[in-house]
Amino acid sequence: MMAAVPPRRVTVLGSTGSVGANTVELIAHKNAGSEPAYAVVALTAHSNVRALAAQAHRLRPEMVVVADTNSYAALKEELTGTGIEVAAGPGAVEEAARRTTDWTMASIVGAAGLKPALAAVAQGRTVALANKECLVSAGAYFMKQVKASGARLLPVDSEHSAVFQVFDFAQRGAIERVTLTASGGPFRTWTMEQMARASAAQACKHPNWSMGAKISIDSATLMNKGLELIEAYHLFGTTPEQLDVVVHPQSIIHSLVSYVDGSVLAQLASPDMRTPIAFALGFPDRMSAPTHRLDLAAIGQLTFEAPDPVRFPCLALAQAALRSAGPAPTILNAANEVAVEAFLAGQIGFLDIGRTVETVLARSDSPADSSMSSLDDFLSLDAEARAVARRVIGSLH
Repeated sequence: MMAAVPPRRVTVLGSTGSVGANTVELIAHKNAGSEPAYAVVALTAHSNVRALAAQAHRLRPEMVVVADTNSYAALKEELTGTGIEVAAGPGAVEEAARRTTDWTMASIVGAAGLKPALAAVAQGRTVALANKECLVSAGAYFMKQVKASGARLLPVDSEHSAVFQVFDFAQRGAIERVTLTASGGPFRTWTMEQMARASAAQACKHPNWSMGAKISIDSATLMNKGLELIEAYHLFGTTPEQLDVVVHPQSIIHSLVSYVDGSVLAQLASPDMRTPIAFALGFPDRMSAPTHRLDLAAIGQLTFEAPDPVRFPCLALAQAALRSAGPAPTILNAANEVAVEAFLAGQIGFLDIGRTVETVLARSDSPADSSMSSLDDFLSLDAEARAVARRVIGSLH
């Protein structure tokens, strides 16, 4: 008789966001059988106490953490009598990430997810990365830590998961190009005049995906695709010139890899984040997922077009930052986060997001890449760029 396989120990950083919540759903789905496949070590969230507590009651983790210290008392009350350890604050989030696991989902949005993701990487286990800002803000440093720890990094973004599945790592020299697809967002056919008047609610209404506010705005500006190019550069070891973007409104083909013999391999799936999450959660095996199955006959046609650099300048800004061969992506990401936050708060218009990022890049001194040797170097540059972005936004009022 074969010995029972012990449950895989997992942690979800950012469990109440869209990726984190879908991860929790898949874990619960897989654990519904008589022998649970996963034992949850920790769940973390920023401030959504109600959702985090509900997840904790459902999955019974060893520890739950809320980053917002003001939410600690409410979370503690929600979990009284469960025996689950409760903690609060950014330091506690990092502590949760350091708990021994087999697999960690790093899905905290923005640069705030960098330190927890690095803490998870330091374990030398598997980290499923859904936080693209880790590789945009401090890509070279982050990948150096991955290599030093021996951790396995699995991409969770649908585009990078797609590349990972068709990228022949044994024959890197045979790869000519990696193409990421973009839906074009809610404003794909809008004029500049229409976009100038766009509301946050309109920008968040993605045509294909259900996502959080920040990534939805990034998708509307196409900055998200620019950030993904930078992420792909670090994940797959390509040159900037080998990376490309094509607009594909149906979001069925998620990425393509072109080879020297003329072959192009693509990964297709319905636009559902549970598919790439399930791929990472089950890796190296494939696990069943309750996703909508692709029916190409029902879809009828797949279309493609080039992105418009005039109406969507954020993509070009990201491409230029990548080609600069320095830490310009750190500045780009910081400025974009501040600008998106200001747009969501009604302080600037939609088109001001790209203008703010462009102005901050022009005003900021990008140090030589060789001088960026520590995490503090990247965090300092990030803070400086945010300060410049706030001044730029202040001047727009």
